[in-house]
Amino acid sequence: MGCTGCTTSSNGSPSGCQNNGGCSTGGCNRLNTYDWLSSMDVLDTDPFDIVEVSFKNGARKAFYRNKEHTRAITGDMVVVETGNGSDIGKVVLSGELVRLQMKKKKTKDRDVTHHIIRRANERDLERLAEARSKEMPTMVRARAIARNLGLEMKVGDVEYQGDKRKATFYYTADGRVDFRELIRHYAKEFRVKIEMRQIGARQESARIGGIGSCGRELCCSTWLTDFKSVTTAAARYQNLAINQAKLSGMCGRLKCCLNYELDTYLDALEQFPKSADKLQTEAGTAVLVKTDIFKGLMYYAYQKEGSRGKLYALEAERAGEIKAMNQQGEKPLDLVSLQVELSTADTDDIGMDFADVTGVIELPEEERRKKKKKKRKKKKPGSSKGRSKGSPSNKPGSSPKSQSKKGGKKGGKSKKRRGRRRNNKKDNNNQ
Repeated sequence: MGCTGCTTSSNGSPSGCQNNGGCSTGGCNRLNTYDWLSSMDVLDTDPFDIVEVSFKNGARKAFYRNKEHTRAITGDMVVVETGNGSDIGKVVLSGELVRLQMKKKKTKDRDVTHHIIRRANERDLERLAEARSKEMPTMVRARAIARNLGLEMKVGDVEYQGDKRKATFYYTADGRVDFRELIRHYAKEFRVKIEMRQIGARQESARIGGIGSCGRELCCSTWLTDFKSVTTAAARYQNLAINQAKLSGMCGRLKCCLNYELDTYLDALEQFPKSADKLQTEAGTAVLVKTDIFKGLMYYAYQKEGSRGKLYALEAERAGEIKAMNQQGEKPLDLVSLQVELSTADTDDIGMDFADVTGVIELPEEERRKKKKKKRKKKKPGSSKGRSKGSPSNKPGSSPKSQSKKGGKKGGKSKKRRGRRRNNKKDNNNQ
């Protein structure tokens, strides 16, 4: 995945490593190089005067000439010259292995012009620690300035040079950004030489680092430096569900690991018949539903209106024979006698393959029961006359039972009063 063998085939289908680990250095690793020759007591008759130096824990590497007076070996912290001042890094590779590394990165000897000045002393290491401590506050302040200027960009990382004379700002943006005014503000704020370098989303994840969905560190931050294009066709060849959330990495792009096993799948798919999506039988037309690459089975189902029938598992060779019969105008009776007998575990796996694999669980709508309204008892017509504004029935704490009882008592008293008045009127008329 990390060498030039990761290309696209002529017919447009994606391809993987194509080298199967047979690179010139025995693998595709670039960042985690191991100088195994330096640990062996072997004298080099023709020493190579170029070494590889790593800066900021492997975030950036470069080649420098190592003169005899410096006597720098693998693992030493050295001061190297740059176009503007000096920088401090660590020698990670030396000797004949550097020649192979330069061949892999397509770097020629005449392109290496900078030299190692000397080994780093304690004062150099203190200045380097001071420069690293200033990077995080500088990045926070740089983001605030860019936001105030209304620029559509994101500052992902800041790297100070070892002598603190220069600062490199790594940013991501969808398009081109006019940061001339931004550089003036940065130079006035930080008092150093400013270099703006635009990187992609994958390069940003490689510099920041993180843990992937597999539980390990990101490949781009540990060993992968040569990013190849990844398409959804790689997921389709591996029979993966096209779910953007599961197929995307920390950078928001498709995962680079989709290309790692693609060679194995492409080799296995060559054993399957091509253009065998539909098979003609006397019982009807069978449509290809699923392909099990590991078991070499192809699952077909008869076309029915509005539904899909039973699945029939056929071997890849048998499906090719039926396709050849169809091309000659012949049809088998049906797929029942040609199918492969599957165990109960295999049939359970088939049922699970067609479940919802999008990662979204749809819950049924909550059924709410309608509350039954309590029927209020009709009040007697005489019960409302005896009430007043200050009656206890109007109080919020009074219960309906107590109110009905009080209303009933008052209604009875009013009836007695009416009867007394009628009796009094009769007595007066008699008199």
